[in-house]
Amino acid sequence: MSEKIDLKELQKQELIRCSQDYVHAIKSYPKIEHPKKGKIPFNLYPFQEKTLREFQQHRFNIVLKSRQMGISTLVAAYALFQMIFNPNYKVLVIATNQDVAMNLIHKVKIMIDTLPSWLRPRITENNKLKVTLSNGSTIKASSSNENAGRSEALSLLVIDEAAFIYSFESIWTAAQMTLATGGDAIILSTPNGVDNLFHKLYSDAETGIVPEGLDGFNPINLKWDLHPERDQKWRDNQTLQLGAKQAAQECDCDFLTSGHSVIDGEIIKWYEDNHVTEPIEKRWEGQTFWIWERPDISKTYEIIVDVARGDGSDESTIQVIDVVACEQVAEYAGHMDTRQLGRAAVAVATEYNQGLLVIENKNIGWDTVQEAIDLEYKNLYYSLKSNDGYIDPQVHLPKGNDLLNKKDMTPGFTTDTRTRPLVINKLETYFRNKVIIVHSKRLINQLYVFIWLNQKAQAARGRLDDLVMALGIGLYVRDTALKLRELGLDLTKTTLEHTHKTVYKPTAQVDPNYQMMV
Repeated sequence: MSEKIDLKELQKQELIRCSQDYVHAIKSYPKIEHPKKGKIPFNLYPFQEKTLREFQQHRFNIVLKSRQMGISTLVAAYALFQMIFNPNYKVLVIATNQDVAMNLIHKVKIMIDTLPSWLRPRITENNKLKVTLSNGSTIKASSSNENAGRSEALSLLVIDEAAFIYSFESIWTAAQMTLATGGDAIILSTPNGVDNLFHKLYSDAETGIVPEGLDGFNPINLKWDLHPERDQKWRDNQTLQLGAKQAAQECDCDFLTSGHSVIDGEIIKWYEDNHVTEPIEKRWEGQTFWIWERPDISKTYEIIVDVARGDGSDESTIQVIDVVACEQVAEYAGHMDTRQLGRAAVAVATEYNQGLLVIENKNIGWDTVQEAIDLEYKNLYYSLKSNDGYIDPQVHLPKGNDLLNKKDMTPGFTTDTRTRPLVINKLETYFRNKVIIVHSKRLINQLYVFIWLNQKAQAARGRLDDLVMALGIGLYVRDTALKLRELGLDLTKTTLEHTHKTVYKPTAQVDPNYQMMV
């Protein structure tokens, strides 16, 4: 009899200890599934113990992790013991798809089944998507639809591989109202570039920026080398198996080398560190026209205009390039009506030595093109009505565009299924070879989120790419239209040094007292 009393007392004491020390509880009792060894004890590594304690110390945790670190299993164990020791504890797991979310629920079930009887809770509801305990605690799996988490009374929200969830922004917006009443959150993911909310939340957490109305996130970085069973040989093998880019995403916890950006993230960072500078002058309403170099009468310029759709979801942009130096000298990004934009573009082009004015003419861009024609701007870019997507190099010769067969040409530049891939390729080539010099922080920010999405180069959801496309068009025109038959403006040092012999020459000098009127 005394042995039974002693045993019950020991179990009671152990139960109290488990409720106070989750590291001890997880290492001592539940088992996990190993793909080769079957069910084994969950022997936590030091980095896992540290992560678990941080879960307990902070309401909001955001985890940037390498692959195969056992963190999803750790989250499952943490959620389980929260459910056991906190009646009516509600856990919602959201993942890239329902199967992934259900896998975390499956981990919880395995752990419950392997607990000793005195610790194991009684299950009152058990299916693939939900487990309910007799104390009212539940854990539920959900796919990543925009309504996930909406109107849920949650104790803990778990979002797995958040950087890869397309609707993460909508989910997080909906969940914040629930979390503001006292719920906790664990957001975890491998990196997927800098074009998503996960990157923003993690970066803000590292710099101490707190979401409005919420506690700040505690950032947790779990790089591959924290795992005691991994060494450089393992890391090198990952590169062999996955390729350099994928291995960097899966192992290194590096936002810049991960994701699907059109321009390599490390190259963009190099530009940001070495060439981005504050403009020497800002003009126009809202200081939206930035200037890094004023016109030099000895130089040739190209002015490229990308016209916004006009629905407020994007911006009209102007890029000004020094053709010979291949350097950005001025830039505009903002909102104007199409006619006003045409006047502004002509003013900029006139100031910059009657530079070649390239206006993207798709859709409402025609209105801006027409304004430039009505203002009788003489150096307006025309493209041939060809079927191959290439532009005849003889269109823009030193004598200008006053060619006889304008009926075979179209004013402006048309971005379509033929020319767009060529523009993107030219943009990527210039940046990869570090030939173009750009100074705009606005442009750099757009390059970071200019990604491959559905096999098309475009801005990430909710982001802009207007400055990027204007620059890409400018670089494409520079290499295809501003050249003679024999000598081109290619990317080699020799030809760049002799570019002044082959490019368009301005036909008139600008009045030094000229002021742009917009």
